[in-house]
Order: sequence, then structure tokens, then C-alpha cells
Amino acid sequence: MGDCNHSTHERALSIEDGVSVVFHKVDSHDDTNSGDESGDDERTAATIHLQSNCHDVSCDYDGDAEGARGSDNSLEGSEKKTLCPPAFCVRSRLASRDGSALEDSEKPNSCPGLGLFYAFLSTVFFSTIALLVKTIEGVHAIEISAIRCFFQMLFTMPLLIYHKTGFLGPRDKRIYLVLRGFIGSNAMILLFYAVQQMPLADATVIMFSNPVFTSLLAWIFLKERCTIWDCIFTVFTITGVLLIARPPFLFGDHRRGIEGNYANHIKGTIAAFAGAIGAAFTFVVLRKMGKSVHYYLSVWYYAVIGFIECIITVSVLGEWKIPYCGRDRWLLMLIAVLGIAGQSFLTKALQIEKAGPVALMRTIDVVLAFIFQFIFLNRAPTMWSLGGALCVVASTSGVALQKWYSSSRKS
Repeated sequence: MGDCNHSTHERALSIEDGVSVVFHKVDSHDDTNSGDESGDDERTAATIHLQSNCHDVSCDYDGDAEGARGSDNSLEGSEKKTLCPPAFCVRSRLASRDGSALEDSEKPNSCPGLGLFYAFLSTVFFSTIALLVKTIEGVHAIEISAIRCFFQMLFTMPLLIYHKTGFLGPRDKRIYLVLRGFIGSNAMILLFYAVQQMPLADATVIMFSNPVFTSLLAWIFLKERCTIWDCIFTVFTITGVLLIARPPFLFGDHRRGIEGNYANHIKGTIAAFAGAIGAAFTFVVLRKMGKSVHYYLSVWYYAVIGFIECIITVSVLGEWKIPYCGRDRWLLMLIAVLGIAGQSFLTKALQIEKAGPVALMRTIDVVLAFIFQFIFLNRAPTMWSLGGALCVVASTSGVALQKWYSSSRKS
């Protein structure tokens, strides 16, 4: 085998507005038969480098050292046609679309922090709902849930008609929609009950522990990967719940700062913990459904099933009462409106931003709960509550960071 001599000839196109097109012509000649077969062994390779913001491209050659200036050479003319095919000769097309390309380049990009801003708004709305539930007196938590579901049905129905999604959903997804509505509405009832029975911040912290249980339930039912970190975060979460509940077999008589009767405090703790697990089950069901079901259809099932369940339960318990003052009636309607707004902004945030940063932004819910409790309810948190909140926030933040890191590595 003989050695190959490589000679490179570069032709640069005329450059305007940041366009750089360079052709590399590589001639390969064999030493043994370079005289006879040089034309047969000639190969041409073209490399094109394009930069952004190109508006006008000229496909005329400025010239090579020897043969590019000779326009009468037919061979060079054919090479010009070969090296500059019509696909690359876009001078006329780009010139006609100059204005439209310039307009597209002038369009502003979407705000990078818009998704986190939506998540922050949803957090503020959900925290305000918990505060309003705490301030309303003489109305059972199940009745508050029924009123919220009723107004949520009224607001969701026109959206379903507008999007033409129907009211039943896909036939193979209806069982999941029913489960989502039943479990989700029960989680809401348990949260409202916990807020009425124990301090606002404590109930919010325990309810906020649901991301940790979501990871465990997804490992059990969806066969998702469970790491040692998930187990560590679960231990942190349970420790935080114990610090807030302060059961007698662990803390004895250290019950300072407990709101009202200690039995009601334990009831509220159990309700908040069960509500957190219910919310985790809801998230698992939503993951199972995926994106094949419209979001408003999921909210519709949540409102309808919750309303029916609450009406039956309140009727059996005989707890149906009309609020005493007009202020509470307006607050009940405001709870329903804020619930729809919070869910809409949270969904919009998850569509724009990754789930990890959104979950981290939701930790502000705990901070707002302590602030609202101190300002509006005139109740300072205890060291036990702060310690429990720190454990729960650390575990949920760890879950969010772990998911965020895993998704970033995959992408």
C-alpha cells in the first residue's frame, strides 16, 4: 500500500451577518498510479459552518489559489455547482424571509422564573385556605369541604364544556379517576379537621410530609426505584411528626404549647398524618393515569365525589349548620375560589418548571403557616414544633433535590 498525499483546498463563501461557510476539498492520490488514476481517486468533502443571525448568504466563490478565479473552466464550474447545491444556496429564500426572521429574533423569551412564581402563588393560596378554615367557627370540617367541592364543581363545569373533554373521561381511566376523587377528597377533609383540632403550623407541617410517602408508595405500586436516601428521609419525617405530636409514652408530661385539649391534639395529629398518606396515594394515582386525562377532568371527579361524600357524612352526623355571620359565608366561598386558583397555578408551574424546584418552593408553605399563626392567631410556636418542622422540611427538601438531580442526569 502506498502512502497517500493529502492536499486541502478551502473555498470561503462571501460572509455577511455572521454566516461562515467553509468548504474543504480533500484530494487523495495514490503514489503508484498517480498519473493515470488521479481523476478517479479524487474525492471532495465539504464542511459547512453556519452561525446564528444569518440574513443574507452569497454562494459566489471569492477564489482559490489557482482555479477558482477561472470562470471559463467547465470543470471548476461543475465543482461549484456540486459544492454549492440549491439546498445551501438560500440567498433568495432568506432575502424574501428577512423581515419574518428578524421579527422572530426580536420576540422576547419566556421568563425563566415564571414557573417558580406560579408555585409560590399556589403556596400562598393553600396557606391562606388553611388560615381561613382555622378562623371559621361553628362549622364542621366536612361541611367546609362540601361547600368547597360545590363551588369547585360550578367553576369546573364550564371549563370542561369549553375544552370538550366530556364529564366521564376515557373508559379505561375511569377507575383511576374515581380513586383520585375519593382519596383526594378524604385527604382534604382530614386536613381541615386537623387544622381545627391542633395548631395551624403543626397540622401544616404534618400534612406537608406527603412527598416522602409518595416515594415509598410509588416504589410499592409503580415499581419505581427506592434508594437508601428515601428510607433516611422517611425516618426524618416520622421523627418530625413525633416531635409535634409528643406522645406520652415518649415525652411524658411535656405538653406545653398544645392548643386546647391534648386528646384533640392527638386526634388532629392522626388526621393530619392520615391526610398526608392520602395525598401521597392521590399523587400515585395521578402518576398512574399520566397525561392522557385532562387536568380539569381530574378536578371534576375530585369535586363531585367529594361533594357527594361530604353531603352523606354531614347528614348522618347531623352536623349541617349555617354560618352565624355573613363574614363566615363569604370566607367559605373564598376558600373554594382560592382552592381552584391554587390547583391551577400549581399545575401551570409543573408544566413550565421541573418538579424538583416546584417541590422546594412548596416548603414556603410551612414558613407561611408559622407566620400566619403568629400574626393572625397570636400564637407563638414551641421549640418542639420548630424541631419537628425542621425535620419534615429537611426530608421533603431532600426528596425534591434527589428527584431533581436524577432527572438532570437523565436529561
